[in-house]
Amino acid sequence: MDTLANLSRKLSAAKDIKSVVRAMKAMAASNITQYTTAVSSLADYYQTISLAIAAYLVQEKIHGVYELEKPQKKAEGSVSAIIFGSDQGLVGQFNNVMTDFVTQSLHGMPGKKEIWVIGERVQALLADAGLIAAKTFAVPNAIEAVAALIGQILTEIEKALAASPNQVFYVFHNRPKAGAGYEQVMQRLLPLDEKWKNEFSEITWPSKNIPQIIGPLNPALLAFISGYLFVSLFKACVESLASENASRLEAMQRADKNIGNMLDDLGHKFHRLRQSSIDDELLDVVSGFEALNVKSKK
Repeated sequence: MDTLANLSRKLSAAKDIKSVVRAMKAMAASNITQYTTAVSSLADYYQTISLAIAAYLVQEKIHGVYELEKPQKKAEGSVSAIIFGSDQGLVGQFNNVMTDFVTQSLHGMPGKKEIWVIGERVQALLADAGLIAAKTFAVPNAIEAVAALIGQILTEIEKALAASPNQVFYVFHNRPKAGAGYEQVMQRLLPLDEKWKNEFSEITWPSKNIPQIIGPLNPALLAFISGYLFVSLFKACVESLASENASRLEAMQRADKNIGNMLDDLGHKFHRLRQSSIDDELLDVVSGFEALNVKSKK
C-alpha cells in the first residue's frame, strides 16, 4: 500500500527522470538540425562531383566506364554490406527496422555475405539474425568525427578490393523522410555499374560551353570517383545520424508524455492520501476534544 513517503519518493524520481528526458529531447533536436544542415551542405559538393564525372563521360564518350564494368560481372556472388546503426539506446525501432531490412535485402542475393557494421546495437541484432559482423566501427559522436570514420571505411574497402577484386559493396542506412520519420535505403556503392553510368550521363551541363578535363584523364577519373565514394558514404552516415536523433526525439516525446501522465496520477494519489491523513488527524482532534468535554461535565 502506498504511503505519503513512498508517493513523495516516486514523485521526486519521476520529476528527475522528466528533467533528463527533456534534456535529451533538446539535445536530439539540436543534433537533428546539425546533421540535416550537413546533408544540405553536401548537395553542392555532390553536384560538383557529378558535373566532373559527367564532363569525363562527355570527353571520353563513355568508353572508359564500360571497361570498368566488364571485369566485375563474373563476381556478383561476393557481397559486402556496410550497415549504419547506433551505439546508443533510446532510439525506438531504429536498429530493429534496419536489421529486418538488411536481412530481407541480403536474403535474395546469391553468394557469400560479409557484414561491416557501424554501431554496437545494430550489430547485436544482426548477430541474433545470423549475420555476424566481419568488421565493426564506432558511430561518430559529432559531425567533426564523420570524416575520420569514412576514411577508415574507404581504407578497409581498398584493402578488401586489393585482396579480392571481385566484391560488390552495398550501403544500408536510415534516411530522414520529408516532414517526419525515416525510411530504410540501400545503395550499391561498388563496382560502378551501368545504372551508375546512366545516372551521370543524364546530367545536363549548366552552361553552353563544352566541358573539358585538363591533364591526364585516368588520374582525374580516379579523383572524381574517390570524391564520389567519399560523399556517398559521408551522406549515408550523416543521414543515419539524423534519423537516429529523430527516432530518439520521438521516443523521448513519448516518454515525456508518459511521465507527465504518471506525475499527474501520482500527484492525485498523493493529494488524496494527504487529505485523507489530514481528515483523520482532524477527526482524532475533534474526538479527543469531545471526550474531554464529556469528562469535564461528569
